Amino acid sequence: MDERIGLRERKKRRMYQDVSDTAVRLFLQKGFDAVSVAEVAAAAGISKPTLFRYFPAKEDLVLHRIADHEDEAARVAAGAASPLAALRRHFLDGLERCDPITGLNDDPDVLAFHELLYGTPALVARLYEYLERSEAALAEALGGGLDARLAAGQIVAVQRILAQENWRRIAAGERAAEVRPEAVTVAERAFGWLEAGLPRLGPSTKTQ
Repeated sequence: MDERIGLRERKKRRMYQDVSDTAVRLFLQKGFDAVSVAEVAAAAGISKPTLFRYFPAKEDLVLHRIADHEDEAARVAAGAASPLAALRRHFLDGLERCDPITGLNDDPDVLAFHELLYGTPALVARLYEYLERSEAALAEALGGGLDARLAAGQIVAVQRILAQENWRRIAAGERAAEVRPEAVTVAERAFGWLEAGLPRLGPSTKTQ
């Protein structure tokens, strides 16, 4: 039974990935607004109602590529003796390996995806919903309450701005290797500011 469930889950994940890849390819070729959901469904070999069972909104076809990062900050912070230190290490490690989520990646396919994402108003709006969920998950990992929500909002904002600045520079023609030293310096400084402003951040930040 467990093996059947495992196979079913793997097939479901493969379906998500295949449909998302098909959609992104079409969006990159023609533009997000020029491609209909029906066209994506036809290209993926499924019906439109089936597509909507997997992806409630057209924008989700694109954001699926970063969906696994939605609760990443929460996973990193959960149970850490110093959540902020853990998040700092995680972001710096991402810069070291050129993780696309940090914006520090000059692969042409990654650049094209970022241009599609940040250059399409509907996708930017949907991205902010994703960031709000990421922020809520991180706040919960930090103990919940107003203090945790305030801290999570600042942390998510810093990570977003750092990533966008890295992407902006690379999109302007700089190489990742050229951007990395300053990106590390700026990230260290930004997290230092967070540490100075959030000295008691930890699992017990819940407001009574």
